[in-house]
Amino acid sequence: MDRKSHMDTFGAVALIAFALHLAFNQVVIKVTNDGFAPVFSAGVRSAGAIVVLMIWMKLRGIPMSVPRAAVPAGILSGLLFALEFMVLFSALDFTTVSRASVIFYSMPVWLAVASHFLMPSDRLTGLRIVGLIMAMSGVALALLDRSDTSASLVGDLMALTSALCWAGIALCVKITPLSRVPPANQLLFQVVISAPVMLFAAWLIGDFLRDPQPIHYAGLLFQIVAIASLGFLAWFWLMAIYPASSVASFSFLSPVFAVFLGWLLLGENVAAQVWVALVLVAGGIWLINRRPRRA
Repeated sequence: MDRKSHMDTFGAVALIAFALHLAFNQVVIKVTNDGFAPVFSAGVRSAGAIVVLMIWMKLRGIPMSVPRAAVPAGILSGLLFALEFMVLFSALDFTTVSRASVIFYSMPVWLAVASHFLMPSDRLTGLRIVGLIMAMSGVALALLDRSDTSASLVGDLMALTSALCWAGIALCVKITPLSRVPPANQLLFQVVISAPVMLFAAWLIGDFLRDPQPIHYAGLLFQIVAIASLGFLAWFWLMAIYPASSVASFSFLSPVFAVFLGWLLLGENVAAQVWVALVLVAGGIWLINRRPRRA
């Protein structure tokens, strides 16, 4: 498909479906943690994604070599990727899907703050500052809510750390030579670096299997194929077709869907304070990504 200057019906439907896909992934991680230790599960996911990605790149004729100048940034993005998912998978051991999702999907907030200082072309405007304040207030509200006994501050802070790592990866891709590397190679960097790091960390912890059942193996397979490889490639593909700001504006839907699915599929008790936090974070993300219409 050719690059488009505006969002069309196909793009909108695809991005809504992708936001729902990512939200469902939070539920899958939570369920899979009952069968596999979180860090081990994250490591196996990256290892499996290496195989899927290399096969896909081979079939598409995409070269796996990258410019030498991009290697340091690629390694850094891989290390951030490893930390991001080690703490995210572990967070869902300590807190609920709804709380972790509200905090984790605040990533555009931290990216907007960092971009303001590091990228002169991406300054915060008045409207984006309002969105920033809204979203940060929502995160603070979620962190301060201690009404749910099934959630802990440790899990919430892990989810926040994961969001900061995700923002770091996005920033790394934007301001380093890695920006000139094709998306598939960027992703390959992340899974190739993160897989051994996470598997070694799992070995140090000494926790691999819990009580794996068929549903847990299915969840791990879903993670490998539908998220860590083909899912992220679909996202890069949409970014290549539609304006980045338009694609980013749909990111507010993921925490909304995740909170709903946590309640619907896992029976999580979502406190009123978390719903308010969700509205603030989702609304803030929408304002941060919103661009004024050109005449």
